[in-house]
Amino acid sequence: MVLLKRGGETVIGEESPLRYQLASVSKQFTAAAMLLLAQDGLLHLDDPLERWIPGWPGVTLHHLLAHTSGIGHWHDYPMIDLGARMEPAELVETFRSVPPLFAPGARWAYSSPAYVLAAHVVERVAGTPYREFLDRRIFVPAGLAGTFAGSPGDRGDIAPGHDASGAPVPSWELDVVGMGAGDVWSTTADMVTWMDVLRAGGLLHEPWRTLMLTERATTGMDDERSRGYGYGWFVGAYEGEPWFQHSGDNAGYKSFAACLPETDRRLVILANTDAMDVASMLEVMRALL
Repeated sequence: MVLLKRGGETVIGEESPLRYQLASVSKQFTAAAMLLLAQDGLLHLDDPLERWIPGWPGVTLHHLLAHTSGIGHWHDYPMIDLGARMEPAELVETFRSVPPLFAPGARWAYSSPAYVLAAHVVERVAGTPYREFLDRRIFVPAGLAGTFAGSPGDRGDIAPGHDASGAPVPSWELDVVGMGAGDVWSTTADMVTWMDVLRAGGLLHEPWRTLMLTERATTGMDDERSRGYGYGWFVGAYEGEPWFQHSGDNAGYKSFAACLPETDRRLVILANTDAMDVASMLEVMRALL
């Protein structure tokens, strides 16, 4: 499904009720959750991760959110099956068993496990399950009626994932392994609403809103579109216009969300097939924008 809006006008697509896995686009909700706790004064972004999860010397909450922690990405943990549930403590210990790629803050390297750890911090600070915190503090206040986190259970209007041939594929595990990194389901309409709520400061006030949507770390990428990372968003420019954006890739699902504030354009692409790879999504994006 594709939805492109300019202001209140739908330029292309429709507001489908189907809910798709957002994959790594979910990370912006993890970041928002942690920023809400900072806004509440319950944590600080320069707090050490070891305050809540021992064994991570030098890593701060900022490092987790900005992908500068030195913690690896999924390919650095071949012992983890993304489709199989693990006990939370076992998962954290597995992360800890692999040496860091670099010293905290030394450079940028994308890390889904860092966002899983961030979700664990949210749970421990808030004293409530992560999924419940997202629902109570983000999804309901923001008016995201079609959005939830974790396994769908018996919920309806779920778009099942497919491989490139069109055959159904089992979902990745979202309640533990994917928590905070790729666990949110949403609709095209909800994602446009979410970007509007963020821009308006309706959920995150200053300076937290600006911290999320502006560069916190340089990615080192040559691509102007992704030259920096905020908290849960890539930041840069598209054809000279500033934007914030993120893509996602889970088994059977691809996603992309972008906002260009100067022209009030918001683009959401949600697909439940592996036939649409990143290159295909970029082609769709270029055609629409």
